[in-house]
Amino acid sequence: MRRGFHEPSAKPRRFYKTAEVAQIDGAFTVLLDGRSMRAPKGTKLVLSTRALADQVCEEWAGQGETIELATMHATRLANTALEAVAQARDATADGVAGYAASDLLCYFAEQPAGLVERQTRHWEPLLRRAETEARLSFVRAAGVVHQAQPEETLAEVKAIALSLDDFALTGLAFGASLFGSAILAIALQRGWLTGEQAYELSRVDETWQEEQWGVDDEAAQRTERLRGEAVMLDRWFKGLATGAAP
Repeated sequence: MRRGFHEPSAKPRRFYKTAEVAQIDGAFTVLLDGRSMRAPKGTKLVLSTRALADQVCEEWAGQGETIELATMHATRLANTALEAVAQARDATADGVAGYAASDLLCYFAEQPAGLVERQTRHWEPLLRRAETEARLSFVRAAGVVHQAQPEETLAEVKAIALSLDDFALTGLAFGASLFGSAILAIALQRGWLTGEQAYELSRVDETWQEEQWGVDDEAAQRTERLRGEAVMLDRWFKGLATGAAP
């Protein structure tokens, strides 16, 4: 499964000298050389909190001679929220529920015993918390054969997604894709876990395999890149919750 959103490969040259945050009509934007940024389709980049604006601004201020679009995850989340999710909230929430329908945390190995024990130790507490605090009851499966989840659970996941504003919903959809788990995305959005903790829970199986067989450089680089996206998403949700720069 491909994790995360599409990553563009183009690397345009930096066309501005300064990046700074400005407040406009009770919201925030990022100015490049004093001019307000716009999303790719021309929508004004208006962010709901100073923290989100700071996060986007730091990405632009930190660019070198060329703009590394693939590393600008907060900018892409902002653009997606403004020009895609805002017009497709129901479909986006359906997508999150789709991850819940085959959630990573519900599929336990049949063997070896050590892996089963590790999955149970790390995943079961979160599954129980989702049940008690979010009214999400999931059926556990052994092996890889698909296990249908209760319709009421999937409906509740969709309702949770739709209860969020466009920026948080965008983050939730990104997290479900990144982790392969709506449960982990919801847990991160609600502050039950840090981004790094959520990412580590999403790769319990991978970590086990690495311990048995080792890991190559390419896989290690991919792991660190995805971990960075999880940390970024944690900051995104915290910025929405507090409205203050972390």
